[in-house]
Amino acid sequence: MPDLNDLTALALPTGSRLVADESQNRLSLSLDAQVLITLQLTREPEMQLRVEAGVDTDAVWAASYWLFARDPVCQQLTWHLDEAPAEALLSGLLIPTDIAGQYRCERTLFWQLPQPWLGHSLTSSYPQQMVISGGKRHPLRPLKPRGEVYRRFDARLGVWISLRTLDIDLDLARFNRWQNSARVANFWQEQGSLEEHRDYLGKLAADPHTVTLIGCFDDQPFAYFEAYWAKEDRIAPFYEAGDYDRGIHMLVGEENHRGPHKVASWLSALAHYLFLDDPRTQRVVAEPRADNAKMIGYMQGQRFHCKKEFDFPHKRAALMVLGRERFFERCDLA
Repeated sequence: MPDLNDLTALALPTGSRLVADESQNRLSLSLDAQVLITLQLTREPEMQLRVEAGVDTDAVWAASYWLFARDPVCQQLTWHLDEAPAEALLSGLLIPTDIAGQYRCERTLFWQLPQPWLGHSLTSSYPQQMVISGGKRHPLRPLKPRGEVYRRFDARLGVWISLRTLDIDLDLARFNRWQNSARVANFWQEQGSLEEHRDYLGKLAADPHTVTLIGCFDDQPFAYFEAYWAKEDRIAPFYEAGDYDRGIHMLVGEENHRGPHKVASWLSALAHYLFLDDPRTQRVVAEPRADNAKMIGYMQGQRFHCKKEFDFPHKRAALMVLGRERFFERCDLA
């Protein structure tokens, strides 16, 4: 795994590369070989940044990203600016302090900004109208996305982690292979033929409350996820589901992408995507089998907590809950 202290470049989903020349007291960042910003740094007792030249919002964002990715423990940057870019203040990238010319960039807020990680999405601006379907009252849901919905370079692993929507024609064979592996079948119990799995995925494609996703490392598919609106799901009777709570079902299909460091990458990315997709989402929930101690342990490592155990008709489940505030409060994405 890459050493974050040895970082000299970070790739962005736009295809650009952020390259740094960094010392103890100075940071110069270039984007696509063009100098973007040069800063004087004071690291103790907390990170203070002074700009050697004029600055715009893109430069503030890039420097903040670099410093947060370089040090996942760092929670706040203090910027000293003659004048802060208006867009940075309006978006929450920078917050004014009581001291003239001093502004804060908070990790908690930085990772809630949707771009450039989130694909084209209108979910966050979709208006609310309450409707009733299947005997349940819930907000009218937006049309489901297509294509890539999330992409971020994981500096710890040195790989891209991305999420795209499932394409039945493209993904049916691998979904079938994954579901028929003994390890996956033990927990999912969805073994079947290609046609049975085509029918399974077709029903989910027609279901407005569920989005089926393929997880990729460096664009190579390794996992299948179902992201659902909890209010309309079978989980709703077992807890007080919020109107915009999201739930997840998770399946890692490729054996070479198992292990705690990989889970930490994709599970945090999946939660990050769902919280970015709609800022009204306050919780992400899951209901793994109560005896799946390994997965429950992985989820607890990503700040999920087990609210209770309960009985579905087909399994004893653990209700795992991750709150928005808890996820972003000490968010250690890198």
